[in-house]
Amino acid sequence: MALQIGSVAPDFEAQTTEGKIKFHDWIGDSWALLFSHPKDFTPVCTTELGALAHLKPEFDKRGVKLIGLSVDPVDKHAQWAEDIRETQGAAPNYPLIGDTDYNVSKLYDMLPAAISGDPAKRTAADNQTVRNVFIIGPDKKIKLILVYPMTTGRNFQEILRVIDSLQLTAKHRVATPADWKQGDDVIIAGSVSDDEAKTIYPNGWKAPKPYLRVVPQPK
Repeated sequence: MALQIGSVAPDFEAQTTEGKIKFHDWIGDSWALLFSHPKDFTPVCTTELGALAHLKPEFDKRGVKLIGLSVDPVDKHAQWAEDIRETQGAAPNYPLIGDTDYNVSKLYDMLPAAISGDPAKRTAADNQTVRNVFIIGPDKKIKLILVYPMTTGRNFQEILRVIDSLQLTAKHRVATPADWKQGDDVIIAGSVSDDEAKTIYPNGWKAPKPYLRVVPQPK
């Protein structure tokens, strides 16, 4: 069955550029961002890995660990990191998984179970479905899945925005509207009755429709 939001993120052991990890243990009590790449030395992915290196302090502030994956060995990742440093101004400052046996790619439904053989003989196009973003909560459940084509670079500002929403709505019984960003008004969750909402929001709320109850973002 395909992975869905709310599924437990598959656990695995893997070699990374920062040593061997067991994924759930590595996440610990943090949030995690797992993002995948079809092959090393690919142009769009080079820009993405550099962008994330620059943005890592923003993820650190939110308690989110970063981990990348590419269907190539760890020693190639180290060589690629030098290109990323040279062209993007920062090398990856987070681990990169070497998924040479396709184990993680298969566990996360990015490659068919039947795939096998030498990863060096596969092109980026062969692995083009390995372009996912998974946001995983401290409960080890998948909170978001994004899949990008090879020709479109990821928008990490949007991913940060989504993390802000996920963390806010995990703590408070609210939802965030379209294009929401930190500090904007939010919507009282549908699971909260009006009577219950009155105790949570004694100052009331705006309701252009009975099901659309708008309040300031909780602190």
